[in-house]
Amino acid sequence: MNIEKHINTAPQTWPSARTEPLFAALAALPRPAWILFFGTFLNKFGTFVVPFLALYLTGKGFTVDQAGLAIAAYGVGNLLASILGGHLADHIGRRKTIVLSMFSGAAMMLLLSQARNFPAILLFTMLTGLTNEFYRPASSALLADVVPPERRITAFATLRMAFNAGFAFGPATAGFIAALGFVWLFVGDAATAALYGLVALLALPAGPQATSENAGWGPALSILRRDRKLHQLLLANFAIALLFCQLASTYGLYLTHRGFSTTTYGLVLSLNGVLVVLFELPLTTLTRKFPARRVMAVGYVLIALGFTLNARAHTIPGLVGCMLIFTFGEMITMPTFMAYLAGLAPAEMRGRYMGVSGLTWSSALIIGPALGMKLLTLNPNLYWIICASLGLFAAAIISGRERPTCENQNIP
Repeated sequence: MNIEKHINTAPQTWPSARTEPLFAALAALPRPAWILFFGTFLNKFGTFVVPFLALYLTGKGFTVDQAGLAIAAYGVGNLLASILGGHLADHIGRRKTIVLSMFSGAAMMLLLSQARNFPAILLFTMLTGLTNEFYRPASSALLADVVPPERRITAFATLRMAFNAGFAFGPATAGFIAALGFVWLFVGDAATAALYGLVALLALPAGPQATSENAGWGPALSILRRDRKLHQLLLANFAIALLFCQLASTYGLYLTHRGFSTTTYGLVLSLNGVLVVLFELPLTTLTRKFPARRVMAVGYVLIALGFTLNARAHTIPGLVGCMLIFTFGEMITMPTFMAYLAGLAPAEMRGRYMGVSGLTWSSALIIGPALGMKLLTLNPNLYWIICASLGLFAAAIISGRERPTCENQNIP
């Protein structure tokens, strides 16, 4: 198969998708897509540890800087996971990659719960980030495999709905569980990961695999280097990922230092998930009518505005208002981003495209938490200015002139 001739030929706005009712679009999604949605909900409901990792470590007597380094170690694992997961998704298949990630992630989570000294915590946090996260390129690639292009925005919005339905209940539940003992967060996280692994093993299709001549990273990198639309997308996504990763790190410490409880922090995070569950899918009936890049640019601006306004939020209603703006930007951006990315990638390289996209989030997780915590401590005003600038930069990049990769282009 000549992969190169297929690059960037998939349309990103689809006339049928613009007029199809939401329920009809959902009903048309294939069975494997719904299994992915269920498994994602199950796994993300149990994401108890990472949002509370900084609080867990500082409660154990470690410093804020050490907590930032531990989260960065998770980001290192996440970075490696993007490379490994993208390769495995194309090389051994989507289902096997998901199963391997879930079972190994459960084991590493339990080992992390028993780590007592800081070097061991760094090691097992990194391994947890690796094993917990390398399923993600496979999951996204498999969803794009089984769903036709005209319904991918709806499909990715539904996947995010499942993700955020789990996330809506997970941190709120974890906030109460943490009061009983942080060790139970690790146990619950591991159990839900293992259960998703079992669901994937029994119910998901294998998905396509690359042929021997194009399964490696060498052919993929040759194509990726010339995909200029992908370069623009990744640069904008890296900037917004630096902002997003503050939610699971600096934001929690900022709230608790302002006198808010861990329960408040968990509930505000859960509000994000509740809003996505209730409103993101209906919003896709509107956003899919417009060019993808314009939609993403507007969303990036709203994300930056919502997060930065936390600097002036002194009450719980103020925090809620900030999260409303932030989440609205997220809801109109992220399904469109994933559908756009899936349309750029040929099927046999879809796992690696998703993996390269994941690198932007992983890199941001390595850099963002420690830098954000340090900036907030040294100069809070500069911290909030930088957060605002990241969103505006992302919007400027994605709304700039599109740089075509080859002659056969029809992505708006």
